Amino acid sequence: MLRKLSWLLLTWAWVVAVQCAEPEKSVIQITTFSQQPIWDAGWRSDAVRKASGSGFVIRGKRIMTNAHVVSWARQILVRRYQDPRPYAARVRFIAHDCDLALLEVESDSFFNGLEPLDVGELPKVRSTVITYGYPAGGEQISYTRGVVSRIELQSYTHIGNRGYLAAQTDAAINPGNSGGPVIQEDKVVGVAFQGIPGLENTGFFIPPPLIQHFFKDIEDGTYDGFPQAGLRIVALQNPAYRLRLKLPDNDLGVRVDYIYPGVPKTKELMQEDDVLLQVGPYAVGSDGTILYQGNRVFVGAAFSEAQNGGLVPVRLWRQGQQMDVSLPVYVYREDRAEGNQYDVLPRYYVYGGLVFTPLNRDYLRTLGQNWFDAAGPELIYELFYRRQEAPQTARPEPIVLASVLSHAVNANLAVQGRTLVDKINGVRIEKLEDVIRAFESSPPQNQDVIEFLPDHTLECLDRAAVKQANAEILKTYGIPKDRRL
Repeated sequence: MLRKLSWLLLTWAWVVAVQCAEPEKSVIQITTFSQQPIWDAGWRSDAVRKASGSGFVIRGKRIMTNAHVVSWARQILVRRYQDPRPYAARVRFIAHDCDLALLEVESDSFFNGLEPLDVGELPKVRSTVITYGYPAGGEQISYTRGVVSRIELQSYTHIGNRGYLAAQTDAAINPGNSGGPVIQEDKVVGVAFQGIPGLENTGFFIPPPLIQHFFKDIEDGTYDGFPQAGLRIVALQNPAYRLRLKLPDNDLGVRVDYIYPGVPKTKELMQEDDVLLQVGPYAVGSDGTILYQGNRVFVGAAFSEAQNGGLVPVRLWRQGQQMDVSLPVYVYREDRAEGNQYDVLPRYYVYGGLVFTPLNRDYLRTLGQNWFDAAGPELIYELFYRRQEAPQTARPEPIVLASVLSHAVNANLAVQGRTLVDKINGVRIEKLEDVIRAFESSPPQNQDVIEFLPDHTLECLDRAAVKQANAEILKTYGIPKDRRL
């Protein structure tokens, strides 16, 4: 009996070992058919594009992948390892800021025989990992072995204006690999998500702390995002300045030089010229870094550990005194236009063939690959810098004349697009609704007067002529409605 029991235990252990040693069976091939809007002509959409990506099965009959793999998807198909049959899938949760998503499959039979993969710990630098995925150019799964070369905060390309913890490996991450698991000792230690153009054999993966944060966030059925403290800090390594602040000579602490107004409570608890000494359990170095699981990373990683609305213990130095505060952190949404937007269609208004739309990164990207240079200094400053440098003059939603749809009613206009709008009929334009109100609710007059920045150039439209031409313009250019708000 004892021998039989021992044999059964050994058999069970062998089966478990085989299952754990074959994570490729839990790696999923993802095919998407996506369609993005055209941001300078918001009533139109781009052509449907087919793309591929990877994912992997986790507990709860779900598939984890990258947000960018399934963004704007009209249809999602998933395939099992060595199985030719496609299954329809849908997005259950998506986190555009940290580039993660969870998929559900319409047929429960898809998961029959599939073992979920568990998330492990943050891997050590110089340790070996294996990246699994379905890169473009073939149908079979690929395996790429590499070494974790560094762990630090990196800009996440998908969102464009956020940086989070990321691990770099010399295992190449090619198109199609995105969303695949990075495995170490039969555990998922990352999700492959981006490379660096021009650099060979270099890729990045999303590490376990962010994956676990995502899991915790969605426990209530919604995804909120990673919170921020709303602080801008600068290094504090000038001995003379440290002496002026009466700081100990211990190479700790960074100075707060700006507090963002869009984060509640921060202005009540923090002051400019405060010195951050410690955030949570992490001492803050004079260069703005903390020692995070053996890695020197920017202090923002400490704040992003909390969930939206959570409290972060902060030790600071103010006017020669040390003090402790509990700082609430929230998802910061005031800079949404500075990043790539998803799950929302472009806002626009067409009047007399003039197309008005909010200024955002997505609109600027329609200017081409070198959009930052093509946009010109006025648009770049308005979108990315004015809120910090001159917040009292910043507009909640700057509006740009995106284009002019040619018609007799606007034939004599010198301004043709890519121009910021200052006023319409004397109304300062703070958001798109102001444009509509200015044209539709102004006192009757013969002309509409539009003032543009930065030179306060004036253009005029004949109100009566525009009223007659609007319907014709919409029909000519195939525009179903004159606005989307």
